[in-house]
Amino acid sequence: MAAKYIVMTSVQESRLSGLKLLAVTLIAGSMFSLSSCFMFPPAEPGDEPLFLATNSSGRGIALEVEFRKGRAHYFPLMAIWIEDTSGNFIQTLYVAESIATGVFGHGDASTGKWMPGEIRRPAALPYWGHRRGIQADDGLYLPGSENPVPDAYTGATPTGSFNLATRTDSVLPEPFYVFFEVNQSWDWNSYWTNNKFPGDMEYFSSAQPAVVYRTLADPSRPDEQFVMEPVGRSHHSGATGELFDDLHTLTTALEITGSVVVRIVDE
Repeated sequence: MAAKYIVMTSVQESRLSGLKLLAVTLIAGSMFSLSSCFMFPPAEPGDEPLFLATNSSGRGIALEVEFRKGRAHYFPLMAIWIEDTSGNFIQTLYVAESIATGVFGHGDASTGKWMPGEIRRPAALPYWGHRRGIQADDGLYLPGSENPVPDAYTGATPTGSFNLATRTDSVLPEPFYVFFEVNQSWDWNSYWTNNKFPGDMEYFSSAQPAVVYRTLADPSRPDEQFVMEPVGRSHHSGATGELFDDLHTLTTALEITGSVVVRIVDE
């Protein structure tokens, strides 16, 4: 597998996973009882971006993805991928390693202590999962320990703003879409309440659904900024791969992301 470089730690992600699992238990009980060539602009003061690199051995187009966090950012899960203009999935550029492997650092409390364990989170990034189109034995469109996403395309969940340097697997001469999906647990609002879907544990771990962003990148226009815009939200519990346009029901879910910009690097 191709090596990847990432300057960050996944300790925060592991701790957060444990807190999320504990919150699921408590809420459920309550409910039922009741690279150096890549150049990026400076970050905002106090928000120095992390640097990530994936698929460094890819033989295609070099891309930069600049993510700047919004005011509601708090350890969200993310995926970035590309499709052709006909809607065919091409490849993943980055996905959080907990989703890529199905293993969360605090996923198993059977011994009385939080230990790494496998968890299925279909509501986390369902649009990416269904567009990827690989169905696991349990029927979910999720990778897991038996069929993980290759390491070359994964990384720990960034704790803030980041700059991703990545490559496509092969040359893409035509314009293509770059997608970004982001989801943050426990961001309830007056529409997406914790009793909106009683008994739906997948919804409990998601609250406001994942938000999907998109931009059309053109290889003939290197170094131009292709700004991503929200185009819809995913299914609230990940049951389908539908994209819904009722973004007016979302509040803080739209504030996880401050901006996402894609650039094609002219090498």
